[in-house]
Formats: sequence, structure tokens, C-alpha cells
Amino acid sequence: MAVNDRASRLLELHQDAKLLTVVNIWDVVSAKVVAAIPGTEALATASHSIAASRGYEDGENIPVDEMIEEVRRIVAATDLPVTADLEGGYGNAPETIRKAIGAGAVGANIEDQMKPLAEAAAQVEAIMKAAAAEGVPDFVLNARTDAFARAGDRPRDEVLADAVARGKAFLDAGAPVVFVPAVLNEDEVSTLVDAFGPQRLTMIGIPGNPSQERLTALGVARISFGPLSQRVALTALASLVESVHSGGGVPEGTRPLN
Repeated sequence: MAVNDRASRLLELHQDAKLLTVVNIWDVVSAKVVAAIPGTEALATASHSIAASRGYEDGENIPVDEMIEEVRRIVAATDLPVTADLEGGYGNAPETIRKAIGAGAVGANIEDQMKPLAEAAAQVEAIMKAAAAEGVPDFVLNARTDAFARAGDRPRDEVLADAVARGKAFLDAGAPVVFVPAVLNEDEVSTLVDAFGPQRLTMIGIPGNPSQERLTALGVARISFGPLSQRVALTALASLVESVHSGGGVPEGTRPLN
């Protein structure tokens, strides 16, 4: 499938009234495991997880070319559309998007990192122009606002209003969806969906958020799981080590690797 055809498919999955669920991956083997599970329709990388697997702290400490190379290897291992978490763009978001498209990615998360709104919106516009110039006009930019992630002790209603304003600006700049990672109650989700339109808000599946059934009913486009999927895998590994140290072994039902 051509790159923009995969992008169009990923865009359709976001626009469908059915909630798109993506359990994030960080290398080829995790990509293959997730892709093989019935119901998986797209793959999403987690930048934190890729960095951790290569010995880097989160926060753009991994060299951009090393991040892109992992994306390339994941894309080569699957026929599914792949969207890449690329933090804040590693100093040059449009150029990083060009590299990601060259590696086969058809979507990306880019953080606003609470830059001044005009600057953040201009970055979104530049990213979408860069994607179109690379032959992928349907590139699925999941424009992330860190309004809640960097809220500190600001009043909750001010933070929500900030997320609304930033998300609307990103949509106006050409982003198809907006990512608001936070624990949100149903009223807050409804406020964001009403502001952005249905199937334009994406969220993270962390404990405390409404159920998938409720998110679907409220008009959310997608949930992802960021580094939580790697934490689940590493928890299982730690449990195995504890079991071995206490005289046990590999638990029954362990899946074979193909």
C-alpha cells in the first residue's frame, strides 16, 4: 500500500464513530505481538518506551535519527499504518516529520510543550505543509497540547479553557486530531469534543478516565497508552524474576514468539 493510502486509512480510523484503540509499541517484537492480536488496526510508537529501551531518559534525550531508525524498523515489520510519537519534534518538527515519513510513518504525535500559542499553531501548519510536500496530505498529526500535563497548580477551569483554545488553533492550522493527555471527567471530555467536533479529540487510557464505552458515546476519536504498555510488560518480567527467585518459573499460558 502506498504511503498516503496508509495515511488515508489511519485518518479514516480516527474519523469512524468507533473508538480507535492503539496499544503503544517500542520495537519490532512488541509491534509484531500487538499487530497479531485480532482487532488491531493501527500501531503507535511510544517515544518514552523507545528511549528507555535504548538507555535514554525521556524528554528528547535520544538522538532524533536513532528514534527514526526504530520507527523505520517497526514500519518494515508490519502492513498496518504506523503513527510515531516524536515528542516536541527534536528542535525542528517539520524536518523530523519529513524523516518520519521517509521511514514510512503516516502519523505522529508532536507536543506543543506550552510554547506561545501562535508559535505552536505555526508549527502545526508547517508540519502539515511538510507532510503534503512529501506526498502525504492525509498525514495524521495528533497535535498534543500539554495544557494539563504542565498545569501545575493553575485552576482546573483555566487549564481546560487553555486546552480548548490550543486545540482549536491546532485544528484551524490543519491538524486532523488533538491529543489532550490527562485524567478527564465526562464533563471535561464533553467540553473538548463540543469545541473540537466529534472524532477530533484523542486521549490516553490511564486509570481514572471514562470507559471506552463512554468515550465512544462522547465522540472521542482514539485512546492510546503511551509508556504504560511497556510498564505492563516490564511488570510481567519483574514478576517472573520474583517467581524464579522464590523457586517458581515461567507461568502457564505464556505466549510463544513467532
